[in-house]
Amino acid sequence: MSHFSHHVFFCSNQRPNGESCCQDHGAAELRAYAKERVKALGLAGTGKVRINQAGCLDRCDQGPVMVVYPEAIWYTYVDREDIDEIVQEHLAGGRPVERLKV
Repeated sequence: MSHFSHHVFFCSNQRPNGESCCQDHGAAELRAYAKERVKALGLAGTGKVRINQAGCLDRCDQGPVMVVYPEAIWYTYVDREDIDEIVQEHLAGGRPVERLKV
């Protein structure tokens, strides 16, 4: 049994040479927002949801990206509304958000 029901990794990589990367799209701020929402909804903790920062997940052309395990579902997002939808539908409701999958 997994320690968490869902483990979410947000790519927060910043490339030094000016190449496109997830951090250029506010990934760190939106990861922090997701973490706040998960806690506020009582979804955080052992047996529940864990939100983590990751280095480069090697999908910069689809960024910003996150991946949700154990399902290995990849998402892209642009704003807090997208994060809210992923938290409510997938993490709380168990229904992947098809329109945001990459």
